[in-house]
Amino acid sequence: MLQVARWRPARPLVAFIFKTMLPFMPFERLVENDHWMAFNHPQPDYPLHILILPRKFLASIEDVSAEDLEFHNDFYEIVQALIAEFELNCRGYRLITNGGPNQQIPYWHWHLISDLGGNDAP
Repeated sequence: MLQVARWRPARPLVAFIFKTMLPFMPFERLVENDHWMAFNHPQPDYPLHILILPRKFLASIEDVSAEDLEFHNDFYEIVQALIAEFELNCRGYRLITNGGPNQQIPYWHWHLISDLGGNDAP
């Protein structure tokens, strides 16, 4: 599906699928809470490549209210849990979100990546 998402005309279809089917997709959840879920990227570009998605559809970061503190706190809770689980504070990591034309899948999400988090990660 992610290869299709890179084809610009298919992006609205991919957004619809993610918007309606995300809770039912067969991804093994690494960690989740009321607002967010995290799972391994199905086509990773790094030894450790985790996707972090909000449970509700948000097209971009501009759709997020700065006042929704519970939503933001839940995000940091997920990220901190993943950093601890994979010992990324020692290994190194990057947390990335894309927007505008750089956003291949039109569903706001984050990538937690590490070059050092391969098969030897806990």
